[in-house]
Amino acid sequence: MSYFKFIIKLQPYFKMLKKKRKMRNENEVLPRIQIVRVYRWNPERPQVRPYMQQFSVDLNKCGTMVLDVLTFIKAQHDPTLSFRRSCREGICGCCAMNIDGINTLACITKVKESPQPLVIYPLPHTYVIRDLVPDMEQFLGQFQKIDLYLKRSGEDDYLGMRQILQSPKDRRKLDGLYECIMCGCCTYSCPPYWWLGDKYLGPAVLLQAYRWIMDSRDMAHKERLAKLRDFYSVYRCQTIFNCTKTCPKGLNPGKAIAELKRLLAGLTNKRKSDLDTALPNPCRKE
Repeated sequence: MSYFKFIIKLQPYFKMLKKKRKMRNENEVLPRIQIVRVYRWNPERPQVRPYMQQFSVDLNKCGTMVLDVLTFIKAQHDPTLSFRRSCREGICGCCAMNIDGINTLACITKVKESPQPLVIYPLPHTYVIRDLVPDMEQFLGQFQKIDLYLKRSGEDDYLGMRQILQSPKDRRKLDGLYECIMCGCCTYSCPPYWWLGDKYLGPAVLLQAYRWIMDSRDMAHKERLAKLRDFYSVYRCQTIFNCTKTCPKGLNPGKAIAELKRLLAGLTNKRKSDLDTALPNPCRKE
């Protein structure tokens, strides 16, 4: 009898679950259709000009981010749609594209349900390889000019034998600089880069240049500045600040470029490190 009494007591709970299941099913019946317009171009069909293709996507059937929508379109509508993706967490920068007129990352941009279509283009002013895949060769190649590693003269024979020290104060100077993921959103929103992309390094590269110049562990800041001391590399920045506005990581490349100009003009200098790294003592066989 105790078993049946227990079952009777659970009946209100079962009714509540049944009611919730019914409400959930009713909500799922109503589709949430979002119109998505995507830039298309296939190099294998050169006779067909680039065009915008329209898709109707039920937001109930895919994730909340633009990258989820593109993945759903590729899986359910058109498997030929091409775009880059990797981490899905705003770390790798692969899925940089122009979404509703703003350069950003598809994986961290939430889809806003709207009667207006969601419009997706590749990054502007790039050579398009296919659909939403831009050619980033020139952009990534420009990072080679600034040497993305520490340079310490006279220590080649001691590599790996001592930790290079850095104080918390010096480390904090790199905040807002090291977080750059080299996605290109800022660079391809910069009008001077559109005009002189082969000579002007652009916001992303100059942000990284400033990051390594200001690193207290680096000993080649004069050499790095000398590479930038020409008519185009830095001084083509017109302080439009599109780069700062569009950065998906919330960084300020415009400020970094302004500080670079001050360093090049001699208005400021790099301060000495708070901590010095002692070299190994050969007499102690270190």
